[in-house]
Amino acid sequence: MKIHHIAIIGSNYEVSKKFYTEIVGLSIIREVYREERQSYKLDLAIGDHYVIELFSFPDSPARPSRPEACGLRHLAFSVENVSEKRKELIEKGLSCEEIRVDEFTGKKFFFTQDPDQLPLEFYEM
Repeated sequence: MKIHHIAIIGSNYEVSKKFYTEIVGLSIIREVYREERQSYKLDLAIGDHYVIELFSFPDSPARPSRPEACGLRHLAFSVENVSEKRKELIEKGLSCEEIRVDEFTGKKFFFTQDPDQLPLEFYEM
């Protein structure tokens, strides 16, 4: 029917929480600390659409982003204006790739990454 949510494990919960809320702009639905797992679970939304579960777990191993490996490649957010979003993210201290044009759709997009080097795409709709 549709994708329900995407789960992300951050290596530093507070850094990832700040990134996804203050930099990307997602809103917090619920935050829970699960003592038995020594883990936070943060439910995040775009508008009122539940989209990401952000987790923290002690001693989670890093997952390589480069070279590109099999598995989930990146997370993409749709935006109204790619140029404005890129400028906003750069002003907040992110390194962003140059804007490109999708050869099949003609739409603009660019990539950046989260604090754990998870590739994030911003795609103009």
